[in-house]
Amino acid sequence: MKEIKLPFVLRLALILVSILAIGYLAKIGKGVLAPLFFSFLMALLFLPFANFLERKAKFSRTISTFSSLMVMLTFLSGLIYFFTVQLGDFANDFPTLKSQVFKSFEQLQVWVSHNFHVNFTKQMSYINQALEKVLSSTAVILGFTFSMFSSTMAFFVFSALFFIFLLNYRRILYGFIISVFHERHFYKVNDAILEIQKIIKIYISGLLIQILIVSILTSILLSILGVKYAILLGVLTGLLNVIPYVGVLIAGLMACLISFATGVNHTFFVLLGYIVIHIIDANIVLPLVVGSKVKINALFTFIGLLIGEELWGISGMFLSIPFLAILKIIFERIEGLEPWGKLLGEESKMNKIRRKYKITKKITLEEKE
Repeated sequence: MKEIKLPFVLRLALILVSILAIGYLAKIGKGVLAPLFFSFLMALLFLPFANFLERKAKFSRTISTFSSLMVMLTFLSGLIYFFTVQLGDFANDFPTLKSQVFKSFEQLQVWVSHNFHVNFTKQMSYINQALEKVLSSTAVILGFTFSMFSSTMAFFVFSALFFIFLLNYRRILYGFIISVFHERHFYKVNDAILEIQKIIKIYISGLLIQILIVSILTSILLSILGVKYAILLGVLTGLLNVIPYVGVLIAGLMACLISFATGVNHTFFVLLGYIVIHIIDANIVLPLVVGSKVKINALFTFIGLLIGEELWGISGMFLSIPFLAILKIIFERIEGLEPWGKLLGEESKMNKIRRKYKITKKITLEEKE
């Protein structure tokens, strides 16, 4: 069969039209595609557990699938319950917190006027008006905060259903992917599927460990400094840390605001502590538990966050990084798309020595590839 070579301009036009069409479909299909992709990630994470129940415990496919579903729902329910209780306490203290914010800003205004002899009453009046508008609605603040951790009931219902279908019909889906390609590509396609499955499971597990470590470090820091809602802010920081760069900034600003509003004179140390934790996370925790195989460079991470937020909102920001990681893995294993995989990743370093951290005499942590 003779290969048809199209002009560059025509190929570029087809690529751009395809990207726009996919983006449009992703936008209008948010209610289905967002829970579907989330369920796909969870199915990959629980796949070893389901296989263990079938092979070792001799469970049927249906029982192993529903057992995996119950474990996932138990974890998500516990997380939602935790934030519901914590946000309930926050809502009760919100009027006091609001008055303390205005009082603290008034004290700051007096201090600056006294020390710098700058009369900026008029300027501060605009800040107070803007602050009053932001803090005037408790429902808006709590609604925005709550939406960062949980979606609507429909999202969880669709996610649970997709999770069941993906785990229960995983062999049919695997057979479909294999049959799409020619027989001579069987081993190559099969190896690519297994490699993607392996790396994505490691990546998701690493993210969960990273969330746990950052949450613990932040909670300890805020508890030592006497900041109110230390555990809530710690878990919030761990979850938001999934969103690179932006997440830790938002969490740090919230912690500084609460520290400043509640009269704790450690706001500077809170900010400094967040910077230290971010440095530890980026240079030690992330290389150890996630590795560099699926690490996305800062440029495309930022682009992915913006596109994800535009298409699927807050859930899109969380899901954009795993999606880019999957794309990177696929591109690196398909002939002709290798340059795109390199474009998404970090700059390769020749003969890079993996760092090791000795915890005890018998336990040594080594940086992943």
